[in-house]
Amino acid sequence: MHDLDLAITAARAAAALHRSGLGSDLAVRTKSTDIDLVTRIDTAAEQAIRDLLAEHRPGDAVLGEEEGQTGQAGRRWIVDPLDGTLNYAHGFPYYCVSVALEVDGVVEVGVVLDSAHGELFAATRGGGATVDGVPMAVSGEDRIRRAMLATGFAYSGDGMAENLEYFARVLPQAGALRRPGAAALDLANLAAGRLDGFWELHLNPWDVAAGLLLVREAGGRTSDERGEPYRLGQRFVVASNGRLHQPLLEALGTI
Repeated sequence: MHDLDLAITAARAAAALHRSGLGSDLAVRTKSTDIDLVTRIDTAAEQAIRDLLAEHRPGDAVLGEEEGQTGQAGRRWIVDPLDGTLNYAHGFPYYCVSVALEVDGVVEVGVVLDSAHGELFAATRGGGATVDGVPMAVSGEDRIRRAMLATGFAYSGDGMAENLEYFARVLPQAGALRRPGAAALDLANLAAGRLDGFWELHLNPWDVAAGLLLVREAGGRTSDERGEPYRLGQRFVVASNGRLHQPLLEALGTI
C-alpha cells in the first residue's frame, strides 16, 4: 500500500469511529483545562490508526495527540485522531481526522477527512492537492477587506488573551473572520478556496502537519508571524492563498 493510500485508509477508519460514536456516551474527560476535552472516540480513533500503521509500516515512528510519540525513525506519522473534539462532543458538525507523513523532517503526505460531511482532502509534496479526488486550488482574493479569514484560540486563559489582541486588530480590516474550532479543517478549507487566510498560536504538529501541506500544494503560502518558513511546533502559524499573505501579516501587526 502506498503512503497516501495508507493515510487515507487510516483517516477513514478514524472517521468511521467518529460516526459510530455520535449520540452515544462519549465518556468525556478533560485534559489541560475544563474546555480541553478528550472522549473515548479520540482514544479509540488514535488506536485504530496506530494499529493500521503498525501493520503496514512497523518501523515508522508515530506522533499522536493522545499517546504522544512512539518510536524513533526518519519516517514519522503525525496524527490527530479527532480535531475539533469540543465541537464533536456538542454535536456541532465541524471536526475531522488529520494524518500526515514526515520523512527526514519534511512532510510528504497529508490527509484531512471531514468526518461530519465525508469530504476527503489529500496532498503529496510536489503532487498537488485534491478534495474527493478533484484537484483543488486556493482562492484568488487579493484584498483583505473582502477576505474570509479564520483563526482559533488556545485553551488556556493566557493563550486566549494573546490571540484576542490579534483578533481585535484584524477584525475591522477583514471582510469576515471566523473561529470554527478545528485548525486542520480550517487549513483544508483554505486549500479548497473557501477561506482566504488563517492564523493561530500555540498549535501542535498534529494540528497542522497535514493541513499546511494541503495549503502549499493548492498554491498557497505558509509561514511564521514574520513571514519566515514555519517549522512544526513553532508558536505562531500563518497561512493564506499567497496573494493575501503580506496584507495579513501587516494586519496582524507582526511585521
